[in-house]
Amino acid sequence: MTGGVFTAATSGERSARLRDWLLTEPSVEQMNEVYHELSSRDKGAAKALREKLDEVKRTRGQEALAADWASRAEQLLQAPRLNIADALAWQRDAAKAGAPLSREPLASLKTRLADVVKRVEDLQHQVMVQREAAVLLAQRIEVQSTKPMAEAQAAQAALQTDVAHWLSQAQALTQDAVWPSVDLKFPAQVEAAQSQLQAVWDGFSAALQQALLAMTDAQAALPSVPVWADEIRRARGEVVAVDTAPAADKPAKAAKPKMDAAQRQALREEATQAVLLVLEVVEKSVTEGTVAPDAAASLHDVLKAHGKHLDTAVDARVHAALIAAGDAQGWQRWVTDQHRLELVTQAEALLGADKTPAVGGRKMQERLRQLREAWKQTDQGGLPNHGLWKRFDTACNEAYQTVQAWLANAKQESAAHKAQRVALMDEVKAWTEAHADNSDWRMQVRTLHQFSDRWRNAGHLNEKTFAEMQAQWKVLIQAAAARLDAAQKASIERRKALIAEATALGEAPGLRVDAVKALQQRWQTEAQAVPLDRKTEQKLWEVFRKPIDEAFQRKGSERSHAQAPLTAHDRAVIEASKALDAANAKGDAGAIRAAMSALEAALKGQAREQAAAQQAAASAASAAPAAVVAEPTADTVEAASANAEPAASVAEDATEAAPAEVAVAVPVPKPAKPVVAVRGDDRPGQKKTEPAAAGKPGRRDGRPGERGAERGGDRNGDRFSRPERREDRGPRLGDEAFRAQREARERAEMALRKLAAQAHGETLTRILTAWQERQADALPTVQELGKAVNAAARQAWSQALSQPAGEAAATSLMRLEMAAEVPTPAEFINDRRALQLQLLTRRNEAGPQDTWARDVTAVLSGPHDATSARRLQNVLKQLLRR
Repeated sequence: MTGGVFTAATSGERSARLRDWLLTEPSVEQMNEVYHELSSRDKGAAKALREKLDEVKRTRGQEALAADWASRAEQLLQAPRLNIADALAWQRDAAKAGAPLSREPLASLKTRLADVVKRVEDLQHQVMVQREAAVLLAQRIEVQSTKPMAEAQAAQAALQTDVAHWLSQAQALTQDAVWPSVDLKFPAQVEAAQSQLQAVWDGFSAALQQALLAMTDAQAALPSVPVWADEIRRARGEVVAVDTAPAADKPAKAAKPKMDAAQRQALREEATQAVLLVLEVVEKSVTEGTVAPDAAASLHDVLKAHGKHLDTAVDARVHAALIAAGDAQGWQRWVTDQHRLELVTQAEALLGADKTPAVGGRKMQERLRQLREAWKQTDQGGLPNHGLWKRFDTACNEAYQTVQAWLANAKQESAAHKAQRVALMDEVKAWTEAHADNSDWRMQVRTLHQFSDRWRNAGHLNEKTFAEMQAQWKVLIQAAAARLDAAQKASIERRKALIAEATALGEAPGLRVDAVKALQQRWQTEAQAVPLDRKTEQKLWEVFRKPIDEAFQRKGSERSHAQAPLTAHDRAVIEASKALDAANAKGDAGAIRAAMSALEAALKGQAREQAAAQQAAASAASAAPAAVVAEPTADTVEAASANAEPAASVAEDATEAAPAEVAVAVPVPKPAKPVVAVRGDDRPGQKKTEPAAAGKPGRRDGRPGERGAERGGDRNGDRFSRPERREDRGPRLGDEAFRAQREARERAEMALRKLAAQAHGETLTRILTAWQERQADALPTVQELGKAVNAAARQAWSQALSQPAGEAAATSLMRLEMAAEVPTPAEFINDRRALQLQLLTRRNEAGPQDTWARDVTAVLSGPHDATSARRLQNVLKQLLRR
């Protein structure tokens, strides 16, 4: 079924066949069965199958999540009223749960929900626009009531058209498909705006009609609009009364009498009794479950007259009763007071119990501004609460003292920072005047950078002051850097000229190295004289060196193309390198080592052939009776060692060049030098007047050996001969062959290290699995365990696993950790220190490094647990590599 996965010889073949089988898209049951069988044999090969099973599991989980969240989205879309918060929460919760929102059907559902939410938001925005339009239209109608009747009559048609258009738009809003999903406050706003506009328009139309009737009929009643009534009176010839009484003669508005405590208490009791009569009825109906539709409305009617005199406890009861009776808004005064109480709590929390500020001065200022703005918004349209306001205002005033202290400190710091910047500007002015003739550009660059850093770190100023001083600073720093900028511009022009020369040198047919060196020296001199910005200088340098680098590359490529063709030895080495790369691709350690041996043989094969050729030539030369070889000279030896020609051809040339008869040269003995001074023997018991016993000839110190042997040759023989090479490395390789064999070796060594690490990990896994399942047959063989474990140790481990688990060997684990020099978990540190102290007192006892195999046996005899397995794995990872 799997195409030979279980019969493959190597792990690499098993992995390849397993990948081929997975391309056939087998069923999940088949993959589970194959993984169960293969994981016990080759966990490395089974890794791909495990990943495939995990991918299938993730896919199924994603499909289940997609179906679940799709059903939730459908419920939201099919509901009669869509809450925007629920729609937004669906997308957030689905993403948090890991649902695939980018796939179907969740992608289309997300788009549909977003469209519905956008339509609802647009509809709510249109409601607010319509409400404002209704207010503006009502104001236009009211303004017409202050103008002459003729103008109002002329504008009546246009106003009527606008009112009808507004009513049609409002009706279209209420008939939209997503109208039930808008916030509950918007339908009420539309109804209120519509009723208000209709009332204003009806009143205006009725008043204008009455005015026109009164204009034609003297007996008709005057309209209620004062401007039109006066106009009609003038048209009838009646006298229009004008109020010419001064403001002082007008009666003053009666002041509202103040109530004392008893009156306020009586008013509060009266209001409480009136509200409780209706409140108890509503609470009783809620308890019995028979809430009348107008129960909340009746309670609201009573609250309009007596709500402002109720205490806090009754407010809470009223709010709870309204919510229970089905009123979504509840008692607005109670809700507003709860919001005010929350603001008071936040204001009091700005200062701790010991009056220490909770935040800094700037944040305290922003927080106070936000709290007061929130209080203003709460007071709009609601009844005030003076008690809570006093608490809130007192807390804000106390917290504002921190802001005042911060503002005073900030003012002092700002003054100090301003003075510091003024002093820095004066220093820049003085420096500019002092260095008007200085040409040390590097010093000027450093100084200007220091000025800029000092200005940047000079402290904070307000925006207006900083803008003014920043303009002055720019003028001063530009004046100080004017000469440097001019020098840099001139340097850039000179460098561009050098770039043009470099381009000309690079395009020349012959590359002149001396001219290139001189040009580079001129560039370095210019760069050291005038410094530029780092980016500009680097960019110019890259442009300068590009043509020169291209010329050198062109020269190198021409040299490489002009090289001689590959020799037979180079071709053999390249072929052996390719064979080594092919063995690396297979992932078989034995094949890699065999290919490396073949590469070594290819590298030394030509050397053996050369040695055989030299031996044949030497035998041929000794067979010739007339050939007599003269003593070689230094020139011939140097030439023979430097040339790479075969030895056989050299021998043939030497044989042909030798004369037929050459007299054998007899060396003339040199006269012995007279002994001028002889050092006596200074050893104990010897006579100093007698010379020491001479050693072999040629040694000054009398030690055995010859003097000429130290330099690699006989003094009386060939004194120019060189010692033989210690190893036969073969002839010199070409560049292509040398690089090919070096890269192939590096890749092979890397592959062997990876295979060794993989085999080491599989061995550790098999040991831990055998311990967990207590199966001695699952232990790796001695060859797999490596040279660190012998057969006796492996047999002891097997016997330990064959027996039932005994007590845990905590001491053996710590000894193993000491032997492997790995850290011990934190909870066992004290036990390890105690064990180390005990081992120090046992002088003749073997250490943990010598008994680690027995300690492993003791650990394997004990029970298996996750912590001990992890510790044993860390230990064996180090010990099995030794």
